[in-house]
Amino acid sequence: MKLSGADIIVRTLIEQKCDVVFGYPGGQILNVYDSLYKYQNELRHVLTAHEQGAAHAADGYARATGKVGVVIATSGPGATNLVTGIATAYLDSVPLVAITGNVPNAQLGSDSFQEIDITGITLPITKHNYIVGDVSELADTIREAFRLAMSDRPGPVLIDVPKDVQIAVGDYEPAEPVQPYEKIQAKDIRIEQAASCINSSERPFVYFGGGLVSSGAAEEMLELAELTDAPIGCSLMGISGVPTDHPRFLGMQGMHGHYASSMAMHRADCIIALGVRFNDRVTGDRTKFATGAKIVHIDVDGAELAKTVTPAHALRGDLKKTLTKLLPLIEKKSHPDWQKKVAELRREEAQTLDNRDGMTPRRAIMTLNSHLGENTPVATDVGQHQMWAAQNLNFKRCRRFITSGGLGTMGFGMGGAIGAGIGVGERAVLVTGDGSFGMCLNELATAVSNNIPLVILLMNNGVLGMVRQWQTLFFDKHYSNTILDRKTDFVALAKAFGADGERVETPEELDAALTRAFAFEGTYLVECMIDKDEFVLPMLPPGGSMDDMIVKVGD
Repeated sequence: MKLSGADIIVRTLIEQKCDVVFGYPGGQILNVYDSLYKYQNELRHVLTAHEQGAAHAADGYARATGKVGVVIATSGPGATNLVTGIATAYLDSVPLVAITGNVPNAQLGSDSFQEIDITGITLPITKHNYIVGDVSELADTIREAFRLAMSDRPGPVLIDVPKDVQIAVGDYEPAEPVQPYEKIQAKDIRIEQAASCINSSERPFVYFGGGLVSSGAAEEMLELAELTDAPIGCSLMGISGVPTDHPRFLGMQGMHGHYASSMAMHRADCIIALGVRFNDRVTGDRTKFATGAKIVHIDVDGAELAKTVTPAHALRGDLKKTLTKLLPLIEKKSHPDWQKKVAELRREEAQTLDNRDGMTPRRAIMTLNSHLGENTPVATDVGQHQMWAAQNLNFKRCRRFITSGGLGTMGFGMGGAIGAGIGVGERAVLVTGDGSFGMCLNELATAVSNNIPLVILLMNNGVLGMVRQWQTLFFDKHYSNTILDRKTDFVALAKAFGADGERVETPEELDAALTRAFAFEGTYLVECMIDKDEFVLPMLPPGGSMDDMIVKVGD
C-alpha cells in the first residue's frame, strides 16, 4: 500500500507491537505527529514536559518490561535534549529506539534553522544510528533498529528522518515483529574449562549484574549457586534480579554495597561473574581486587571480557544458553567452612546496620518497604538516596528496580518512574533527593496530566548529599557549592502542578503519609526531612581496596 513516510513510521511501530511512545513535537517532526493523531487509538503517545524526560520515560518503560522503549523528538534542540537520556540507556544496556526529525535532505549541511548532526553527536552513545535518505528505506530501517536494540547486549539506536522523507509517499507492506538475532552460547571447550575451575573451588561466589536480567537467566544462576553452595551478590544493575530475601543473596557489592557481599567476594577463591562489567565502583584499586580468586567471567559482549580485570576463564555468549550448557558439568558440592565464614560476615554486617531511632535514611526506606506491592516498580534518581534505596529496598520480582547506574544521571528518576509505571500498569514509586528532583521536576506535569499513579518519596537534606559526604571525608569539609539552602516548598510545588503531598519529620508520620499516598488516585509527594550529615555506609574510599572499607563514621 502507498503511505507517507510519517504514516510508515507509525504503522511500523504498531507492527512491532509498540503500544506507547514518549515524546515532544516540533516543526521537523510534525508530519509524524499528524500520523500519531490518526492512529491514536492504536498507539498511545505520552507528551512529556521536556525531551530529556521523554527519553528517561522510554528508558524506564524498557527496563521494567524488557521491551524496546521508543522516544520521538524534533530536530535541533529537541534532538540534543535526548542526548543525556540516550547516554543513560547506552551505559546501562537498555533497548531504546529514538526517532528524530531533521531538515529536508536538500538542506542538510547548510546550517538551516534547528538543523543539527544528531547522528554524529550520538555516534559514541548508540549501538548504531541512521539517517534515512529515502522513504523506501524507512520501514526496514525501523525494523532493523528494533532488532539491533534488543539483540545481544541491548542498547539504544537512533533514526534521524529528514522532513522530506516524512512527506514522501512510498510502498508499505506489513511484516511480523522482528526477533533478536540468534543467541549464541560460549564455546564448548571454554565451558568445560570454566566448569573444571568452578568444581575445584572451595570458596565460590556468584556475582551477577544487569546482563543476567536482560538474559532472563535468574533460574539458571540460582541453580548454579545451589550446586556450588555459593553465596550470591550483585552489582547495582542486578538489584531485583533475584528476590531480595533469597537465603543465598547477600545484596549489592561494591563501593556502597553490603559489607557481607563485598567481603565475601573479596575472600572468595572463585568468582563466577555473570553479565557484569567490573567497573571502578565494584573493584576499587584493581591491583588489590580479589587477588586470591580465579574469575570465571561470562558475558554476551566480548569487549567486556578482560577489559578491567583479567579472568582465568572468559566466556563470550548469552548467559541463559551458556549456563544451560554449563550446569550439567557442575558437581554438586557442599562447603560448610565457607558457609560458616559467610554467616560470620552476615553477623558482622548486622552489627554495623543503622538501627537508630528517628528519621534515619534506612528507617525511611524500611518504612517504604512495608507499603510496596510485589509488582511495584521503584525508580530512583542518583545520589545518597539511590544508595540507601539500593541497600534497603525489598523486591520479589525482576525488573522492578529502575535506576541509572553507569552514567549516574541526576534527574533520571521522574521520567524513569513514569515510564516504568506505564509499562507495568501499576502505581510506581520514585525515591529521590532534593538535588536530583530539582533537575527534572517539570515532569510532575506529565504525571499529573496523564493521571499516572505515582508516589514520590523526596528525601530532603538541603544539600547535595553524596558530594558533601566526599567533601566531609576527603576535602577537609570544604563545602563548595553543595549547600543548596533553597527556599522551595516542595509540597506547595506539587500541589501547584495538580498533585498532592505533605511533609513529614518522624517515622510514624512517614508511615501514615505513605498510607495516604498509596491510596491516592494520582501523584502524591511525601517530603521526608533528613539530616544533612547522614552518610551512605559502607563506603569504599577512592583508590582503596576492600580492606579499606569504611563501615562507620570515624573509621
